[in-house]
Amino acid sequence: MITSPAALSAPFAQLVERIHREATVVDNQIIKIDHFLNHRIEPAFMTAMGQEIARRLVTYKPDIVLTAEASGIAPGLVAAIALDVPMVYAKKYAPMIEPPAYSRIVPSPTKGGETRLVIGKRYLWEGARVVIVDDILSNGRTSQALIEMVREAGAEVFAAAFIMEKRFKNGRDIIEAMDVPVATLAQVVGIEAGKVVMAGA
Repeated sequence: MITSPAALSAPFAQLVERIHREATVVDNQIIKIDHFLNHRIEPAFMTAMGQEIARRLVTYKPDIVLTAEASGIAPGLVAAIALDVPMVYAKKYAPMIEPPAYSRIVPSPTKGGETRLVIGKRYLWEGARVVIVDDILSNGRTSQALIEMVREAGAEVFAAAFIMEKRFKNGRDIIEAMDVPVATLAQVVGIEAGKVVMAGA
């Protein structure tokens, strides 16, 4: 049973090695690994990462894997397949649109501006056991919005899992302050001279 903070965020060696070796840094803030994570996707590697996330989340016995459009869909789907539960993804709309659903406006740290995340009410129900899966944890605003929408529906988020975490940002603090455990496969603890510094590397 994986529930301790150390076990939930134990470095996944294959991923740590690839980030350390292949990541590029833009403006000492943006860490680009989109050549295998969220623009070009390597199916076998994504499957390995998604299955590892599922292994860490299975103890929570989720009913739903929840993610956000679009970069969370690939890891979320693999984890959902491994957990044998449906995946739901929050769709993105322009901020001024207010559809008949659960929604929150969130800022984009990489693209600038704001977007509205929307989840159809029929896909979240009272008492549902939810886990969040996404690609990168940075400022935590997307996950915060997802947790708020789940709770608005009367459901519960049992954990939030990410492929990579920027530990020098405050995303983990925001999520844990909402009493949601965080699981990550790789943690970037800093950037030095344009290179990532990895925990466990």
